[in-house]
Amino acid sequence: MGRLFWKFFFSYWAALLLAVVAVNAASWLSSVAWGSGNLPIEGGGRAVFIVNFAASTLRHGGPRALRGVMDDWQQHSNVLLYVVDADGRELLDRPVPAEALARASGLAESGSAIARRVQLADGASYLLFIPVQPVPFLQRLLYGQPPPSPMVPLAVGVVASLCFGALLAGYVSRPIRHLRGAFAALSGGRLETRVAPLIGRRRDDVADLGRDFDLMAQQLQALIASQRSLLHDVSHELRSPLARLQAAIGLARQSPDRLGSTLERIEAEATRLDDLVGELLTLARLEAGLEIGASEPPQETDLVDLVATIAADTRFEAEAAGRNVVFAGEGEVLASVRPALLHRAIENVARNAVKFTAAGSAVEIDASVTRTRDAFHVTIADHGPGVSEAELEAIFEPFYRGADRHAVAGFGLGLAIARRAVEAHGGTIRAKNRAGGGLEVEIVLPLAQAAQR
Repeated sequence: MGRLFWKFFFSYWAALLLAVVAVNAASWLSSVAWGSGNLPIEGGGRAVFIVNFAASTLRHGGPRALRGVMDDWQQHSNVLLYVVDADGRELLDRPVPAEALARASGLAESGSAIARRVQLADGASYLLFIPVQPVPFLQRLLYGQPPPSPMVPLAVGVVASLCFGALLAGYVSRPIRHLRGAFAALSGGRLETRVAPLIGRRRDDVADLGRDFDLMAQQLQALIASQRSLLHDVSHELRSPLARLQAAIGLARQSPDRLGSTLERIEAEATRLDDLVGELLTLARLEAGLEIGASEPPQETDLVDLVATIAADTRFEAEAAGRNVVFAGEGEVLASVRPALLHRAIENVARNAVKFTAAGSAVEIDASVTRTRDAFHVTIADHGPGVSEAELEAIFEPFYRGADRHAVAGFGLGLAIARRAVEAHGGTIRAKNRAGGGLEVEIVLPLAQAAQR
């Protein structure tokens, strides 16, 4: 259950508790106005104590002593004791409510402690009791009125529910309104819209939804920015060979005698365009989740043999350029993969290493399985210039070729394709600079579902 549930839960119980307290308070005020059991005189421990104290004072000090005590009570406290003699006269000459006098007389005869009759030695008799005297507001509200009707709890419950319902509705609907406005802004193209500053430090399911919206908006903004950058890079990469094609066609028209060399130039540029379009199609399919060979089911492949084959092919190309490729790996690691896609990924990294490694040096390719045999590692290290720390992540982005982009041929798509191909197999690829110079690329493929020997 989410945090919003507990807020609803505690709000409901707070409203219920408020209703219970209000009903009990109304009942208590009514009982104060009517006395215990609807009596017109005060009951309870306080009344018993005052009546007993007054009776002792009257018995031992007489009416004069008790009158002094009662005068002091009237001036300095809220004790309202009535002392009535046999003729119905009150000791302080105050009017006595007939109903209260009759009820007190009956209680005194029955031996009740809240009303007592005291017989003095001279034969005088006095009746002591405390009549109910609510404050003026409560007196107007309750005194002389019947006890609360069954509608009182219902009315209190409705009022409490309305108050808490309004507060809770405002609490829940406010961030929802912010979200609606953010969705409208996002659909209008304002991808920088965020709701976290509007939600503040709130912590519940609605706040989590707002944070998820911000994450979605951030990813959308990054994806669209990436697409715009990709379109810009594609147009830039296409413009150069197209310009050279147009120049070659113009040269052929001006110098028919050089038609042979011009056609070779046109063929080379057309091949370059074809390679670029092929790389772009591969990248687009990987971005869309349509891997190379997706129409074919995964095949059980020996990963060590796959890497060894790539190393042998790359060595043949490297030796023509005065470089070498050294492979280290043995045994057999079987896994269910798409061999064409994985071959393309590792080959791209290896050929990239051959381009940048120094003349006369070797590219080192190592294939091994972890000690727990839950992952397959491929490391490809060269002896080239390496890259700056800031570029270690950027080299896997499309069309990124670093500061020396004109030093070697290429479109800057090889490592981008390799990364997406490895990630399509649930693996990871990362680059780091070697301590002795050069770049090392590590590919890790999980083998949780691999058949290994």
